Amino acid sequence: MLDVLESHFEGSAENDVFDLGCGTGGAAAALARHGYYVVGVDPSSDGIAKANVNYPDLPLNVGSAYGDLSREYGTFNALISLEVVEHVYDPKAFISTVYDLVKPGGIAVMSTPYHGYLKNLALAALGKMDDHFMPLKEHGHIKFWSKSTLSTLLLDAGFDNIRFEYVGRIPVFAKSMIAVAQKPLWRRRRSGASPREHSFPRNGR
Repeated sequence: MLDVLESHFEGSAENDVFDLGCGTGGAAAALARHGYYVVGVDPSSDGIAKANVNYPDLPLNVGSAYGDLSREYGTFNALISLEVVEHVYDPKAFISTVYDLVKPGGIAVMSTPYHGYLKNLALAALGKMDDHFMPLKEHGHIKFWSKSTLSTLLLDAGFDNIRFEYVGRIPVFAKSMIAVAQKPLWRRRRSGASPREHSFPRNGR
């Protein structure tokens, strides 16, 4: 994620990032240590309470992704949302908030567990499908995204220039995928352009 932001902000005096679903503030704090100005929101009051104790200098607040966050916080040159979209009940309302928070020409960086077709077939063949999609886990995932479905969500919201990176050495069996999408300088109709792909090994965010 850091390399994506560094590439986006290269040569720019801007360094503002919004962390939607910031949790206990770990990613926001890491970005702040690299010189970024980060604002974060999360619906969990417990999570934000911990974040405020651990990172008292960061503006991390309780808030809903379904609210009018751009009216409250303004717009940003970059937005990150890490391992969040799989938890939301209304993806269209969520992505609308994401779009509104990003400045024209800015980017949204979203990660989510990868659910590609070959990976799902492999899980089924190995008898691990029930464990992988375990419905009994507290705060478990309620949406399962593939590259195609996440691309559709982003394109329909108005983003373009979508590309994907994968967490793991073998993209088809990746643990997570990272979508990077740009908000155009002006709103345009969906182009239907195919997203680009990249793969790189990572141990985490």
